[in-house]
Amino acid sequence: MNSQAAIANRTKVSTDATINIRNLRLRTFIGFNPEEKQKQQDVVINIEINYVLAESVLRDQVEDALNYKVITKKVIEHVEDGRFLLLEKLVADVLDICSDHPGINHARVSIDKPHALRFADSVSLALEYRAAAHNQPRHLEAIS
Repeated sequence: MNSQAAIANRTKVSTDATINIRNLRLRTFIGFNPEEKQKQQDVVINIEINYVLAESVLRDQVEDALNYKVITKKVIEHVEDGRFLLLEKLVADVLDICSDHPGINHARVSIDKPHALRFADSVSLALEYRAAAHNQPRHLEAIS
């Protein structure tokens, strides 16, 4: 079988793909103590997005690809422009941005708050979204 035929056969199979965005370092207002409300703090974001890969992407059709740059820009804007009392709220918001696409099967977001505790490198929280398990309202929809 030539390489073109092998590619054609492979593209007929449903394929999952995973995008990882690692160690996205941003600053935001996070916390409810008076000093935390006055001064931005570092956060480190890790994102994993599993999605159904469109067959056309394997043929290099850019318009059908999941655009991780667009997702990252939305995350950056939301985090840097926001104010959050709780790490849980920040993680839930970022997870909602990362799972807001019909082809997403699973998304996981972990956010570290470096130096949040005196004797620890960081405190982190992770949340996951699974499409099959979410027939209920999404995080932000449930709150509003």
